[in-house]
Amino acid sequence: MKYISTRGKAEILDFKGVTLTGLARDGGLYIPETIPEFSEDKIRSLQGKSYPEVAFEVIKPFVGGCVADDDLKAMLHDTYGSSFRHDATAPMIQMGPNEWLLELFQGPTLAFKDFALQLLGRFFDYFTNGSDKKITILGATSGDTGSAAIEACRGRDNVRIFMLHPKGRVSDVQRRQMTTINEDNVTNIALDGTFDDCQALVKACFNDLEFRDAVNLTAVNSINWARVMAQIVYYFTSALSVGAPDRMVSFSVPTGNFGDIFAGYIAKKMGLPINRLIIATNSNDILVRALKTGAYHQNGVNATLSPSMDIQISSNFERLIFDLADRNPHQVASYMSELQSENGFTLSGDELARLHSSFDAFKVDDAATLETIRTVYERSGYILDPHSAIGLKAARECASLNAKPCITLATAHPAKFSSACEQAIGVTPELPGHMADLFERKEHYISLDNDKDMLQRLINVA
Repeated sequence: MKYISTRGKAEILDFKGVTLTGLARDGGLYIPETIPEFSEDKIRSLQGKSYPEVAFEVIKPFVGGCVADDDLKAMLHDTYGSSFRHDATAPMIQMGPNEWLLELFQGPTLAFKDFALQLLGRFFDYFTNGSDKKITILGATSGDTGSAAIEACRGRDNVRIFMLHPKGRVSDVQRRQMTTINEDNVTNIALDGTFDDCQALVKACFNDLEFRDAVNLTAVNSINWARVMAQIVYYFTSALSVGAPDRMVSFSVPTGNFGDIFAGYIAKKMGLPINRLIIATNSNDILVRALKTGAYHQNGVNATLSPSMDIQISSNFERLIFDLADRNPHQVASYMSELQSENGFTLSGDELARLHSSFDAFKVDDAATLETIRTVYERSGYILDPHSAIGLKAARECASLNAKPCITLATAHPAKFSSACEQAIGVTPELPGHMADLFERKEHYISLDNDKDMLQRLINVA
């Protein structure tokens, strides 16, 4: 398997190369040169297999010989066998007729990011084993990526990690999950700005090729292809559990940076019978507006009860645009240039039609989020976090689904967003036992202005 940049000018790499590189050197994102296709019989053969077994079959084609089969199997069993609290790894909860929740918060940091980052940390170890060269991870988080990445990389000999979060714009639990980790190889940074500012700084550092090479920079954000790849697996396991490949299924995905729902798009291209992919957003609705009109234009970031989705620039949308534009890197580069210079761009009619062929989109504001949490709790006693509530509300609003089963991705444990739950139902969700003392632990972080030079100096002297 070879990987190419969405902007067409970067070196073609293998899986090891894209994992250790992250962002392409031309500013683009790496994507497989070809997408492996599974027949119905192949998908049917996965029925009844464990999560690690399905993961091996799905991931193996993307690894392309860079990891020996036995080593890959061992990594997958170690990741999904020991790191997750539920025997099913990603359990399914039925909420109503043809309506399911896929619980993706059974990992160590209580968010879906654990599925990819626990594995990515093991890939970093595998690819740097026996080397004296350390890699430097620089990441931006709207809340969940940071804690999952730190948990996956803490204490690793050949890795040092610097994680930016927008100061005051993540929940207390999200912040403390990052800042209470006291390891020599971990530096937490509270940036004066939004998540988009954090992400822009990360990309600026990656595009500074001299700095990038000097510190061996790599990425844990979903700009790293390995992140997206790992998330494809739970689309397969959940669809299989409701009858795939002999039954179509739709997915509703709380969406910020577009990596999670793009993994579903790749699963569909691999042959999984997905009817619709629902982009569920909060009031930061750039993706909903783009789906309606084709115009992808920024209009500022609003703080909401679902902070992990308080994003205007969805990095992984570039990967989808590459496909919508018939894999034309020049078109992608032109759009990204317009985004930088004019704060937006407009898809062509053909590109918008291709977008409509797979995706729906729905915006859920804070009031509707609280009402969904309240209604579900009153009917079932189940507590949704605000992001998952947005996903479920969007699923219910998209009338095109009708009798098709729809799976909503429950992306975070409600205890990570207890203030929203308290506001909705007057109940404070409890943290699991391994985090019961989180608010008693000492925090360690650095406050920093939104300044690339200051960030690079910090990394250079750390």
